[in-house]
Amino acid sequence: MSEHRIELTVNGRKFSATAEARTSLGEFLREELGHTGTHLACEHGVCGACTVMLDDGAGAGPRAVRSCLMLAVQADGSAVTTVEGLADADGTLHPVQQAMRDNFGLQCGFCTPGVVITLAALHLDGAKPSAEQMEASMSGHICRCTGYQGIRRAIRQLAGEAA
Repeated sequence: MSEHRIELTVNGRKFSATAEARTSLGEFLREELGHTGTHLACEHGVCGACTVMLDDGAGAGPRAVRSCLMLAVQADGSAVTTVEGLADADGTLHPVQQAMRDNFGLQCGFCTPGVVITLAALHLDGAKPSAEQMEASMSGHICRCTGYQGIRRAIRQLAGEAA
């Protein structure tokens, strides 16, 4: 197998490791770096569970990406934020995490990291997306447990709308 040395900053911490050319970013984050909050399910980019934020330094800023569809070597030199990196160091939850908690937006929790990262990416730099924009971003996420109602309540809370 062909291995490549890659360097990533994950949740503000620099990592240098080797990865096989065919290893997905999601596999690399989980297996090599121990960031198991990134969940792998369909591995076809359909379910959204593996979503992370990626800033490749090209000037576009961080964006939500499916880590199952991206090779680890493609992320070389990038900054990645996983669900573990959203809360403050003192344990204060990110507003999206808090809204999901307040509104019971999870049950088994498998889809939750991808949902939270997708919503957090919409709120970068103080952006205030509408409930409609946030709900549209959920079109690529599959939840088998909640019926989406808790997630939708969390979205309305984030948008400042009454439940």
